[in-house]
Amino acid sequence: MQRLPTGETVITPRNFKLLEELEHSEKGLGDMSISYGLVDGSDIFMGEWNGGILGPHGTQHDSRFYELRISIPADYPAIPPKVRFVSRININCVDPKTGEIIYSKVPATKNWNRNMGIEQILISLRVEMASDANRRLRQPMEGSTF
Repeated sequence: MQRLPTGETVITPRNFKLLEELEHSEKGLGDMSISYGLVDGSDIFMGEWNGGILGPHGTQHDSRFYELRISIPADYPAIPPKVRFVSRININCVDPKTGEIIYSKVPATKNWNRNMGIEQILISLRVEMASDANRRLRQPMEGSTF
């Protein structure tokens, strides 16, 4: 969403927003401890994405790489994408049975607005990994999946 000098508000269409996010990720712009991209480069609807988070230094997650799956709903960016960890992880904002994030416990999804994107969710999850509540939690064996 952009505000023009005339005061008008322009809402960016879903696919334009997703193309911007894809380009941002592919060019390596932004936080280098996270990654995201399309599962299938020929998917014109850009509905399924892979994500990755490198665990924060000085935590139980240090040197681990977590794989995530991101599903983009038709109403995106008005509503956040569905995010699920593929790699097993033990943090308080992730359902321990399914790996799905708990939206009410992740700041980026709890305070979602259409100007946010995939990158903000992944960064928010990485910050949660380093939080006092999660940094020392015992983690499942590396390489295990949901």
